[in-house]
Amino acid sequence: MNKKIRTNAVDHLFDAVLNLRDKEECYTFFEDLCTVNELLSLSQRFEVAAMLRSGKTYLEIADKTGASTATISRVNRSLNYGNDGYEMVFVRMEKKESGQ
Repeated sequence: MNKKIRTNAVDHLFDAVLNLRDKEECYTFFEDLCTVNELLSLSQRFEVAAMLRSGKTYLEIADKTGASTATISRVNRSLNYGNDGYEMVFVRMEKKESGQ
């Protein structure tokens, strides 16, 4: 984990996120917290990660998401050399979807 982001302010934000109860509360909170473009950028990166993980090509991903190759490359670097945060979430989501 990048020590530069481990601050009291970031801890406070994460505590707030962990208190959200459902998707509607997420919409309410994140619409206040983020600009529309920031939220769309975050969701785009998450979609890019899912598509990379499923073996899609940069061209397919760019075409479907509108993400630049630079964004796709950045997400790919996180998937391959990051802290496995994407993988942790994808595995949990898959387990939840399969009823495990």
